[in-house]
Amino acid sequence: MNVYDSERILESLDKKGFTETKNSDESDLIIFNTCHIREKAAEKLYSDIGRLKKQSNTKKIVVAGCVAQAEDSEIIRRMPDVDMVIGPQTYHKLPELVSKLDKNKKIIETDFPIENKFNLLARRKRIEKKPTAFLTIQEGCDKFCTFCVVPYTRGSEYSRTTAELIEEAKSLVDQGVVELTLLGQNVNAYHGESLTNSTSNLARLIYELSKISGIKRLRYTTNHPNDVDDELIYAHRDIEKLMPYMHLPIQSGSNKILKSMNRKHSVEKYIDIIDKIRSAKKGIAISSDFIVGFPGESDEDFNDTMELVRKIEFAQAFSFHYSPRPGTPSADYEGQIPQVTKSERLNLLQSLLKEQQFQFNNQFIGKTVNILIEKFGKEECHLVGKTPHLQSVFFEDTRKSYKIGEFIDIKINSMKVNNLSGELIESS
Repeated sequence: MNVYDSERILESLDKKGFTETKNSDESDLIIFNTCHIREKAAEKLYSDIGRLKKQSNTKKIVVAGCVAQAEDSEIIRRMPDVDMVIGPQTYHKLPELVSKLDKNKKIIETDFPIENKFNLLARRKRIEKKPTAFLTIQEGCDKFCTFCVVPYTRGSEYSRTTAELIEEAKSLVDQGVVELTLLGQNVNAYHGESLTNSTSNLARLIYELSKISGIKRLRYTTNHPNDVDDELIYAHRDIEKLMPYMHLPIQSGSNKILKSMNRKHSVEKYIDIIDKIRSAKKGIAISSDFIVGFPGESDEDFNDTMELVRKIEFAQAFSFHYSPRPGTPSADYEGQIPQVTKSERLNLLQSLLKEQQFQFNNQFIGKTVNILIEKFGKEECHLVGKTPHLQSVFFEDTRKSYKIGEFIDIKINSMKVNNLSGELIESS
């Protein structure tokens, strides 16, 4: 979602005459778009600003995103060189506010606005032409997991209407997009207004978007187990454009820890959902999120997580050690786990997840997969694309016959944990 927000910020500033540069020495304006999920990301902001050391009095520094929302005036107190702090719900005001910046006045804009920012953002005109795009359909979260800052930085759940999402999707297709990833902090809690003025859900929205002829692939992320319903599972079975991949975070394999996290689901419910998904869509790739070292996690609790991973066999997963976030309930829990223990457990978990990802990728050796070419590789004549299962594939195109945005068949002949490589299957 930060990538999506950054694109919208660039698009809005483009209309004010700004162009993007990767070289901070050349810039008049530097924007840090931030995430507050983990402590490391928040602290990286301060170290990056510290290294920057504003080169001139005319250069302006803006901090946007969730760290801005959570820490607002504290950012300017710690880093006086920062000129503006703006939250993720108000970045549509950035073009107007930038014109008001001067070296003597600081701007803090972190209130939750009454107006809908998506209605105020201009029609999308993408600066970087790519065949894939993110589309935010839902923001915020009402789940209040005890470790998570999202309800406080992004607010309560809000869903955009089906009509406006179809309009934006068609606009993206007109600009060359063939694959859409639907975004939300809790994407399958989507409950926007349908085309018939009733309430839609994620599955019905996917059905509507799949009718757009230019869209060839659809994905979505990220889910909560409590909002996976039969309609969504059947959508994977019935909609060819919906890719065989589901990211379904569980966080822990211990019911005790899940309860302490306020996840409101059990391990048994999660396993049941996975069984239903795999029955509906054979070969679907399942990924997840895990937090190890949550307060009160015993060796037995951690072993329960390892057992769950062995049982499910994930195609890939994201795993982290617990990071206490200020203002969240679990930050004040007793039974905080020592860092050395968290690191040991994370290493064990990641080793197992890496082994499973290797095994998942290994099954594609010798098979032909259809990929969407997304970018050039680092090596000459190399192109990179994605499979339906979201694996990166490298291949060599010595004749330079293919372009970014095309679909081609590749025979996989080697693999690593994080990618596949293969050779072109020449069409007759």
